[in-house]
Amino acid sequence: MNQRTYVGFDVHARSVLGCAIDQRTGEITRQRLPANHAGIIDWVTGLAPPVRIAYEAGPTGFGLARALNAAGFTCVVAAPSKLQRPPGDRVKTDVRDAEHLARLNLLGQITAVRVPGTGREAARDLVRAREDAHSDLMRARHRLSKLLLRHGIVYSGGQAWTNAHHTWLHQHHFADPTLRATYDTCLETVELTLDRRDRLDARVAALAETEPYAEVVHALMCLRGINVLTAFGLAVEVGDWTRFTGKTIGAYLGLVPSEHSSGATRSQGSVTKTGNAHARRLLVEAAWHHRRPYRTATRDMRARWDKADEASRVRGHQGNQRLHRQWEKFEASHKRRVIADVAVARELAGWCWSLAAPVQREHPWPAD
Repeated sequence: MNQRTYVGFDVHARSVLGCAIDQRTGEITRQRLPANHAGIIDWVTGLAPPVRIAYEAGPTGFGLARALNAAGFTCVVAAPSKLQRPPGDRVKTDVRDAEHLARLNLLGQITAVRVPGTGREAARDLVRAREDAHSDLMRARHRLSKLLLRHGIVYSGGQAWTNAHHTWLHQHHFADPTLRATYDTCLETVELTLDRRDRLDARVAALAETEPYAEVVHALMCLRGINVLTAFGLAVEVGDWTRFTGKTIGAYLGLVPSEHSSGATRSQGSVTKTGNAHARRLLVEAAWHHRRPYRTATRDMRARWDKADEASRVRGHQGNQRLHRQWEKFEASHKRRVIADVAVARELAGWCWSLAAPVQREHPWPAD
């Protein structure tokens, strides 16, 4: 509250609407600006200092925040889901949005998101590109298999999408030239997408062994269901694990139950699904692995533990035992497995925090 001018920006791809409120005089200044950092900085420089700026997180990224902070201004990026808006406000324009942000900025009612460094943002984009490639591969395989199924061709030689299955796919030749062109296109799409995914997997695995990610990745891999791709994805999506506790990490990832309580009535619903959806999906998938009996002597688990420190190995062993016991408890009470999996994923998030946070305290990451 020691700033002179409070600014709200409504940022779009080609234009930015700025609204500035002078706390001392109450004057409101509005200006539509081109979407280039130099012009925005020049306009902010002409306002009465000191200036505090806010804009809503969106598809335009964090480049504007980095440019303004580098120019010496204070700029925060607001979490869209935390912006307070009156229920009766049904008119939405760029001018009103910018002024609304400026007033919330003045009142100190903005919940800011953490602006990642350029290196971590690039690593996060790599992880999400790999997820997109995996989703594209699943769709391409589905289209190919259903094309064959429509013509009565079903693979019965064992597990699908193995080397033997790919050899079998290449042995099909349709007499109709139109159908042959369709089949060749679907098969080519599967193989090109598979190659793209494998190249991204190799790039992620190589980057996970570099600083500052290696220690956190090796610690997280002490838990079952978390391989190098999952561990690296969690590391770059969460970033600074030390800003959370074992209880708050679940809420950040949207794994806690929603609640609508009033008076003596308490009603809980499904999980909130707020926060980082990518990290939440990784944890939900990893939680399924803890349903199987836990065996410590597997070759894969021993190879993971050899890369981690002693404290992480002990903590990981305790977490694996605990999470499997949770699954056994849910199975004994006949809980629906999809619900049990989310509950285990919430506890898995806490175990991940207990492994990653101590490592980051010992080996701090560069400041974002």
